[in-house]
Amino acid sequence: MGKTAQGAIWLDKNKTSVYDFYQYWRNVEDSDVIKCLKLLTFLPLSEIEELEKLQGQELNQAKEILAYELTSLVHGKNEASIAQNSAKALFVKGDDDSNMPTTKLSFLGDEISLVDVLVECKLTQSKGEAKRLIQQGGITLDDEKITSIDYRIKACKLKEGVRIKKGKKVFHKAIV
Repeated sequence: MGKTAQGAIWLDKNKTSVYDFYQYWRNVEDSDVIKCLKLLTFLPLSEIEELEKLQGQELNQAKEILAYELTSLVHGKNEASIAQNSAKALFVKGDDDSNMPTTKLSFLGDEISLVDVLVECKLTQSKGEAKRLIQQGGITLDDEKITSIDYRIKACKLKEGVRIKKGKKVFHKAIV
């Protein structure tokens, strides 16, 4: 699904991680949640009708159910539970990154530019897009907003792994 390859959601976990698959459905538009539940899940219609009564923030409950049900159908209940728990840990507690999508970077040197990291992690399609995103304040690195396109990450920091937050909802870990 999606209009472009960048916005596509794949069933193959090698193309879209289980976590990203879960997050896609967790972040579906409010107006589409009930329709997706009816069309794509095997939940009883009576249960969906109850969810249809939810409004505002309560609708997040329906989104979590949609994300879990679809992830479970495609990747299995165990993988769906792991993705759900990872999402809750990141968004509620913000500390557990064990199941966060991770990229092992391959570079030699003492440091690497954040722009190159964003491209290598496939968080952006180009260096130009990465620079725009950084300048607009859309990147947080280990809870620090980065606005300089010249920002460099030291190799010693990458050995532990750095947590990248793109916008409000995309989390990624980069390590060497």
